[in-house]
Amino acid sequence: MKISVIQMVSGTNLQANLDRAHALLLAAAREGAELAVLPEYFCLMGQHDADKLGIAEPFGAGPIQHFLSNTAQALGLWLVGGTLPLSTAQDDGTAAPGETNRVYNSTLVYSPTGQCVARYDKIHLFRFDNGQERYDESCVLRPGAAPQVFELPSRDGHRWRIGLSVCYDLRFAELYRAYASAGADLLLVPSAFTHTTGQAHWEVLLRARAIENLAFVAAAAQGGQHDNGRHTWGHSMLIDPWGAVIGQRSESEGVVSAELDAARLAACRVQLPALKHRVL
Repeated sequence: MKISVIQMVSGTNLQANLDRAHALLLAAAREGAELAVLPEYFCLMGQHDADKLGIAEPFGAGPIQHFLSNTAQALGLWLVGGTLPLSTAQDDGTAAPGETNRVYNSTLVYSPTGQCVARYDKIHLFRFDNGQERYDESCVLRPGAAPQVFELPSRDGHRWRIGLSVCYDLRFAELYRAYASAGADLLLVPSAFTHTTGQAHWEVLLRARAIENLAFVAAAAQGGQHDNGRHTWGHSMLIDPWGAVIGQRSESEGVVSAELDAARLAACRVQLPALKHRVL
């Protein structure tokens, strides 16, 4: 199965970001991609964190979701929509007091028919303060509560089982171990790592998640200098189950593509059956 991860440098204008995403997805489709993955916050990197609230959509409706559905159908792609803000207004009363001004940071997956087949709400919320940079996603985001797997019957005859995660989740190995236990072949990590944390930890964490779970890893990233002054690390990356990097892009927008070979996956798991050797 050919997969493409999309690297963007999203700005503060929603429509401009959707236009750039469409152009990059079109390029991926022309390269023969069957699955394409957009980065976290592909639709908006606002001047302020609270800008997410202004474009939040109820699940199942809104211009960003229409864009993803229509693009998946028009290009004949399985499309993973990075993340977008989904409102909590439709919740069934489970929101705690004060959470009405927070949104989920959600990954939505669309089939080539344009149907939304999976939703994952980012579980772990990023907080960082080194005295110069400060981030606290919990100020505007509500955490998700459950892992999410979907299945993709690819043209190569393999039925891929795919685990969803987002950015800061990458630091919590137990999430990916749960996906391995659920039979995941491929782990997706749309991200917007800061330049500071990405330079230190991005590649080593991605390769560790691939190696320890004997799974392919695909990470679509934001990569460059944004309108709001934030500098993201980029280095969108595709990694095989042995930990080998099979595709990457350092900075600036673009498409990274590679063939994922189910036979390679099976061979790695036969040669080193570590998943069967787990004790704890």
